[in-house]
Amino acid sequence: MRGVRKADLPTKTCPVCNRPFTWRKKWERVWDEVKYCSDRCRGDARKCGDRQEDGTPRS
Repeated sequence: MRGVRKADLPTKTCPVCNRPFTWRKKWERVWDEVKYCSDRCRGDARKCGDRQEDGTPRS
């Protein structure tokens, strides 16, 4: 069998929805820069710009 099993792929947690997401082939070159699991979460993060990544409000 070739390649890597899906269970062995790296994962991150989305700061917007707090759900885990796994590595995708299209993110191969930019995996270190990926923060959000989807375009929707990236858009929601921009809408709620008054929150930091850890979910605490700015003061």
